[in-house]
Formats: sequence, structure tokens, C-alpha cells
Amino acid sequence: MEKTAALRTGSKFGSRQIAIIGMLSAVSIILGLSGYGFIPLPTAKATIMHIPVIIGAILEGPAVGVMIGLIFGLFSIVQSLTAPNILSFAFINPLVSVLPRMLIGITAYYTYKYAWGKHEGFRIGLGAAIGSLTNTFGVLTMIYLLYAAEFAAARGIGFDAAAKVIYGIALVNGLPEAIIAVLISVPVVLAIRKRKRV
Repeated sequence: MEKTAALRTGSKFGSRQIAIIGMLSAVSIILGLSGYGFIPLPTAKATIMHIPVIIGAILEGPAVGVMIGLIFGLFSIVQSLTAPNILSFAFINPLVSVLPRMLIGITAYYTYKYAWGKHEGFRIGLGAAIGSLTNTFGVLTMIYLLYAAEFAAARGIGFDAAAKVIYGIALVNGLPEAIIAVLISVPVVLAIRKRKRV
């Protein structure tokens, strides 16, 4: 029991944690490469590439989530270098593409762990929502702090409008992404936990 608790809090990785990091990181990368990591919505595209980070963190602890987020973030850098778009100049910076993705696992796990109420599904859902919003607002906040002028130029808008546009994107993308993260994470985590108990 103590060994399991130590692993969940991230003091070291066991073979199970390493396997989960590899498997969920691969899922995130495959979602990105295949295009299935993006769900078209009426006003935007919602990403689900961060959901493996959330699931890994809630199941195995924040350190596992941080490692999956690290790999997700590094993949974003590679994508920006190999298939650039108008915002690639920002995503090649690890402070934009890696740091917020590593924080997903931390916020998702500790929200889940300390959420009020005893209903497991609610706690998982709340952790998933906060983890998802960490991704959206974390990435866009770093873009605003580090590259507001470049963002405005790339979008063809005035510098004064950069914050409004960036956080408009955060709201338009962030809320649907959080809802999708909850809808996927809750049944997946509950199913895995149920299977482990059998």
C-alpha cells in the first residue's frame, strides 16, 4: 500500500507507470498525427490531445501526468517545426508548448483529489475540466505574455486587440474542450478502475 501511494504521488516510477506513460503518450501523438485529435465545432476545432494527460494523472498521479504532458508538449514543438502554421513561431518555445501541458496533470490530479463530495464521477469530471482549461488558458496566456505583438501581426490585428482575440479563442475553444474532456475522461477512468478491481 505504501509503495502504491509513493508511486501515485510521484516519488518514483514503477513498470506500470512507465507503461502507462508510453501508452497514453502514444495515444496523444497518434491523435495529433492522424487528425482525429481535433473535433470540428460550428465556430472552432476542439482538441482532445490533452485528454490522455488527464486520464494518466487521475489514474496514476501527478508525476505520470507531468511526463505524458511533457511528451505531448515536445510533440507540439516537432509538429510546429515539421508542419508550421501561422502560430508555429510561438509553439517552438517550450514555455508555450511544453510548460502548460506539464501543468495539466498537476491541476487535474489535485482537483480530483481535493474535490468536494464523494461521488467519484463528479470528482473525475471536475479534475478533467480543470485540466482541460489549464491546457487552453495556459497555452494562450503564454502566447499573450511572450508573443502578443507577433500574434497581432500574424492575425492582421492591432496590438491593442491581441488580448481580446486571444482570450476570445480561449473561451470559444476552452469550454467545448472542457466538456469533451469530461465526457471522455469520466467513463474511461471509471471503466479502468472497475476493471482493476475485478
